[in-house]
Amino acid sequence: MESGLGLVESLRVTGPPAPRPRAESYSPDFQVCLPYRGAFVWHVGHDNVVGDANQVLFVVGGEGYRITQPLQDGFAELIVTVRPTLLAEMLGLPERHLSGHALFRQRSRPAEMRLQRLGIECLHRCSHASWDELAGEEWLVDFLVSSFAAAPVKPAASPSTARLLGRAKEYLAAHLSAPVRLGHVARAAGTSSAYLTTVFSRVEGVPLHKYLVRLRLARALVELPHTSDLTGLAFDLGFSNHSHFTAAFRRAYGCTPSGFRESMRRERPSAVGREPR
Repeated sequence: MESGLGLVESLRVTGPPAPRPRAESYSPDFQVCLPYRGAFVWHVGHDNVVGDANQVLFVVGGEGYRITQPLQDGFAELIVTVRPTLLAEMLGLPERHLSGHALFRQRSRPAEMRLQRLGIECLHRCSHASWDELAGEEWLVDFLVSSFAAAPVKPAASPSTARLLGRAKEYLAAHLSAPVRLGHVARAAGTSSAYLTTVFSRVEGVPLHKYLVRLRLARALVELPHTSDLTGLAFDLGFSNHSHFTAAFRRAYGCTPSGFRESMRRERPSAVGREPR
């Protein structure tokens, strides 16, 4: 979706894991990115930022970066490229000072449930003929306002702690459908269960189990319009039963899974995004 305000794209990367950073990439534009499938590591400056469905990422125009793909199934993300004039107006900054905004320095923040739903609704709807340019531009502004709305400051984490938390997030993203035990996550992260529990909640603002549930619910947003078996989807995403899935989904997004599915199907969406690569 492209307009005078910006460009919205869906990027999906498939193929075997790439444990070493890919060749350096570069974006000339400021971007806000919402991962919605899998996980990747964004190596930019001195930071290694894990991108998953619980995070929204802030890309500074003109800064080089590399990507590591740790999971077998690859990853996908919604990329919103913003006109600098709009971004400067929204943030109340001169264009030349955009890179100094706290979120662009911090590079990521937790994605609220509303922002997850907003992003996936765009994914399902933006290629439908009835979603005209005005509706698309209103969505873009709403998405940006929601992305920048939360307090930008996260508790400081040392590079070693950030790597530890990154390994824990990669493990959770790789085990959405399986029973997950704290000891397994801690072993994958290379630390003790007690330390991981404490530091994860402090830095991420939620405990591990809630972080995992949010990953599962975000995947449900993507899959629901394409499934006829809600119970099967619930089990595939690691929920114990259909009732547990429905209750968690309603608390997170304010509607039932079947209600969300039908609202997206009424739009008769078609696939959008770049070709896999």
